[in-house]
Amino acid sequence: MKRVAILISGGGSNMLALVRDMVGDHPARPVLVASNDPMAGGLAKAAALGIPTAALDHRAYRSREAFEDALADRIDATRPDILCLAGFMRILAPGFIRRYEGRMLNIHPSLLPKYPGLHTHARALAAGD
Repeated sequence: MKRVAILISGGGSNMLALVRDMVGDHPARPVLVASNDPMAGGLAKAAALGIPTAALDHRAYRSREAFEDALADRIDATRPDILCLAGFMRILAPGFIRRYEGRMLNIHPSLLPKYPGLHTHARALAAGD
């Protein structure tokens, strides 16, 4: 059974779709839902499903590296086989990405870094991309 840690930043609709599929004979199970926003609605949804959660407010850290180190510590404590970014709206530094190389999936249909934030597809279409 593969252990999956999921990162979110908002309501968690992508996370819910993943988690709802990870039942029965599915080869994976969620072991953590973590967010950089303590107010992310997806955290309560994950907790209601019995999935452990972690909220690490990126604004409380002195640097991107300090935040990512703390986030990695929380992730690693769950011993995940897969790290899934499901609407995680932070750009991750190369060191963080290397740490999970070969085990990280980004399922959010973002167009980073050119169009960060919300409504990326609408802005990309308006720009002709």
